[in-house]
Amino acid sequence: MRSHRDFEEKGKTVVIATICSITAIVAVVVIVLFANQNSLRRPVSSKSSPATVSFDDHSDIVSVISESEPKYTVSDLDFYNMYKDRESSVSESASATEQGEVPEHIEEETDETNDGKHILITKDDGTEEWVAINQQLPRHEYDFTNLLDQSGKLKYFENDRLVSRLGVDISKDEGYVDFVKLKKAGINFVMLRAGSRGYQTGQLNLDDSFTDNLKRANDAGLDVGVYFLSQAVTEDEAREEANLVITSLGPYSVTYPITFMMQSVKGEKSRADGLSKKDRTKIAIAFMKTVRDKGLKTMLCDDKSRLITKYDLTKLISDYDTWLLDPGADFPDYPYTFSMWRYTNKGSIDGIAGMVSMDICFTDYSIK
Repeated sequence: MRSHRDFEEKGKTVVIATICSITAIVAVVVIVLFANQNSLRRPVSSKSSPATVSFDDHSDIVSVISESEPKYTVSDLDFYNMYKDRESSVSESASATEQGEVPEHIEEETDETNDGKHILITKDDGTEEWVAINQQLPRHEYDFTNLLDQSGKLKYFENDRLVSRLGVDISKDEGYVDFVKLKKAGINFVMLRAGSRGYQTGQLNLDDSFTDNLKRANDAGLDVGVYFLSQAVTEDEAREEANLVITSLGPYSVTYPITFMMQSVKGEKSRADGLSKKDRTKIAIAFMKTVRDKGLKTMLCDDKSRLITKYDLTKLISDYDTWLLDPGADFPDYPYTFSMWRYTNKGSIDGIAGMVSMDICFTDYSIK
């Protein structure tokens, strides 16, 4: 029979064994945890191999790496570089925007019809286009709120003083003209067609009524200017046209400009159609310089669209005056300087039967 002491000793043995077992288990857990912590700190391998995946804070994904293989960091991965480049591009764009710069791929929307920097022109084929206004060319300073229409007769005032003069264009097409009645009706000057060059043949022609109109306009005390319808295709032809006009003046006075007008032929091909802007500009200058060299006034004449598209105005506008053809407009939208404006082709005035082209001149060439 066992004594109480035997049971006591057996109990101590069980307690010691239990403590040893717990200690061993704790040691194993610690070793496992330590091994896992070291694997989390290793870099990512570039080669796929059997791996043990663990998660730190449920976000970082790490693979088991062979110590003998090349080692890379996250920044070496392609997807990281792509993200970094995109982030840099976005940062640069944001910086440019803050400084008021517009990135190249972003186009600013502009309203060309109302920005004051463009003008609407009509091309030879009838299509319209908004073109930029050359800010380097001199602009006219007319205030057209000072323009007064009195029964078809335009007058322009500055500080309540009349500063414009009224004129009409006359050729053989008007038939017989009573210049005395024109003067009494308020006409100050006339622009007489001297002649033209054939738009196909190139032949020079004087207007049938030019000499008679020139004489009778002088006799009536009207100021007289002249225009020639050119089809010159060389500078020599332009000088030939100018000399023809000068010779045909005879003893009569011309106080207004002798004008170069490149004839536009609608619906038919003309010999001057193929001229470049550079050549057309040289031809106009050759005509006007020939006139000026004779001590006479001269100017260039054409409509808004042709002036802008057919001539190099940088070589003309500072040296020669402009007669603008813009009939039917309430006021011209041509932005550059001009001194005369044909404002209608359907005018009516005492002394001429039927309709006539009428002009307002902002310069008094009789005293210039």
